Amino acid sequence: MPRWLPRALVLALALYAVFQLGNWAFHQVIGLLVNILLAFFLALAIEPAVGRMAARGMRRGLATFLVFFAVTVFGVGFVVLLGSMLAGQIVDMVENFPKYLDSLINWINQNFHTDLSRVEVQDSVLSSDWLQKYVQNSASGVLDVSATVLGGLFRLLTIFLFAFYFAADGPRLRRALCSVLPPARQTEVLRAWEIAVDKTGGYLYSRGLMALISGVAHFVVFEILGVPYAPALAVWVGLVSQFIPTIGTYLAGALPMLIAFTVNPWYALWVLGFVVIYQQFENYVLQPKLTSKTVDIHPAVAFGSVIAGTALLGAVGALIAIPAVATLQAFLGAYVKRYDVTDDPRVHGHRRYGEAVVARLQKALHHKKEASQGET
Repeated sequence: MPRWLPRALVLALALYAVFQLGNWAFHQVIGLLVNILLAFFLALAIEPAVGRMAARGMRRGLATFLVFFAVTVFGVGFVVLLGSMLAGQIVDMVENFPKYLDSLINWINQNFHTDLSRVEVQDSVLSSDWLQKYVQNSASGVLDVSATVLGGLFRLLTIFLFAFYFAADGPRLRRALCSVLPPARQTEVLRAWEIAVDKTGGYLYSRGLMALISGVAHFVVFEILGVPYAPALAVWVGLVSQFIPTIGTYLAGALPMLIAFTVNPWYALWVLGFVVIYQQFENYVLQPKLTSKTVDIHPAVAFGSVIAGTALLGAVGALIAIPAVATLQAFLGAYVKRYDVTDDPRVHGHRRYGEAVVARLQKALHHKKEASQGET
């Protein structure tokens, strides 16, 4: 046996053990790393507001606290308002459930010539095995739901805590990062940081403005139709449709449609039609104007970035995908050399069919002339 073989085997086993240990440690802290990434983007989003308040003489810690306090008050108020709306609507639906059931049974009896009664339907449902199993599973899953809610609150607190430190100690963090880099690299890092702040803050600003416009428009429609809880539903549609990528519009429109259906089934169709029409207006008119100076990326690129972010980090990746791609695009655009495009109709998608036909005719005539000269 060569002398180097045992050492090579020991080294290979040691490297494999280190790899396995690192892989295990990475999977253990992947949740914390995702929370830190989300907190970092949240700190970038509030950096413009904190910077303006700090520039006027306010301490960064106090400015960051005030911004987070405003965000927290708005979020808690929105959740309480939405929760009271849902609770009241559920109570109304439960109280009116016998009337809905009688209407459904009468419709079935008239169209299918049956002889059903509400008492028989209630007895058959209450004595069914699937209902008893569902109640048992729901009772046993209360602890799981409570643990999930507590875990979500702890994760939210962790994100807010890291975001507070990132925003309050932003200058100190930048100095610590630049202290381990040469001067040329420091300039690049600071430039990338500035671009990230501009794009993330611009993304939040444009989305917030579009959420406000969307909420006002839907509030007017809900008031005209007489849909209950119109203010809360308008805020719900505005926020969910703008800050949940790709599927946010459909999630936002489902709740108003359901509540409008309890008032009048035709109102649900009117709400659906307005949601679809407004979405087209937003995509082709409103969004290009508001995002042209903030996160100006192609819709196909935005959609692909959301899909990729969802595949990598789930809901967190979908949320931060667009500002991350906008930051990367702006950073690369500052260093990629560009040239003037030639004034050619083919650049605009206009092929020169006429010139091509003339060229082919001239070529055919030239060959014919050469052939006739060769025969003579």
